[in-house]
Amino acid sequence: IDFFYFDNNEFAVDFVETSAVTEGVECDVYKFAGDDTKDLGIIRIKAGYRTPLQKVLKGDKTIEGYISGKGKLVVTDADGAQKEYVGNQGLAVEIKVGEMMQWQADADSDLTVYEICFPPYDPGRFENLY
Repeated sequence: IDFFYFDNNEFAVDFVETSAVTEGVECDVYKFAGDDTKDLGIIRIKAGYRTPLQKVLKGDKTIEGYISGKGKLVVTDADGAQKEYVGNQGLAVEIKVGEMMQWQADADSDLTVYEICFPPYDPGRFENLY
């Protein structure tokens, strides 16, 4: 992709790399052209798979959003309260430091989602809990 639409704006993006996250999950990493305050991950989850359960340890803002397919985002706050967000157009959820998150693709459908990290992702931002 050359452009990413978010928050009613179009942003030019540059592809950086594709990384294997875990079995059934890949992430295409992009940087925003001329903007080093954030970066973008396009995460592809095969049917029946899920992202690792991740706890947000640092960062100013982490946005998880839906692109296509069927599945859900499960967010657990610091007190252990859980919320489920079914993937649909326009879904964008801010995950706060101390919260845990996991995307889960339905058994019969792949799921494509995005993650925007402010500031850009660096190792140690998330802790994989399994």
